[in-house]
Amino acid sequence: MKRWLTVFSASLLLLLSGCSYLNTASDTLDYVKEATSYAATLDNFAAETPPLIKQVVDNQAQADELTAQLQQMKNEIQSFNTLDVPETVKGFHQEIIEQNNLLTQQIDLYLKDLNDGKLNPSTLDNSKLLQPVQEITTIIVQIQKLGAQVNETLGA
Repeated sequence: MKRWLTVFSASLLLLLSGCSYLNTASDTLDYVKEATSYAATLDNFAAETPPLIKQVVDNQAQADELTAQLQQMKNEIQSFNTLDVPETVKGFHQEIIEQNNLLTQQIDLYLKDLNDGKLNPSTLDNSKLLQPVQEITTIIVQIQKLGAQVNETLGA
């Protein structure tokens, strides 16, 4: 009876540890999908924002559209920052949060300039608005590589 209980306990432990690994892998892959989607959002923001800023300088009527776009990006940042993050990518996520904070600060500067009517052509040239986007994209590429390794491990 004792032997049977020991074998049963060991089997259960192995089964549960295997499930834990699969859950961790699944959570990591879910996070990779979220990060990839966020990277696409950042790419769109980086592509659309500079031309819109130039348009606002020439035509104040575009200011509302730029303000909405900047606010939307702040919402995306906040949403991404609050994701449930698996242990395997916590370090990456923290790096993204730090860059997101820098991006939010830059967005806030633009929003302030828009509010004060002080947006001018040199604002974009002298800004660091897109620098955090590039850093975040680099981090997400690393996360995607990790996701590929997890997929490869699960497929093996």
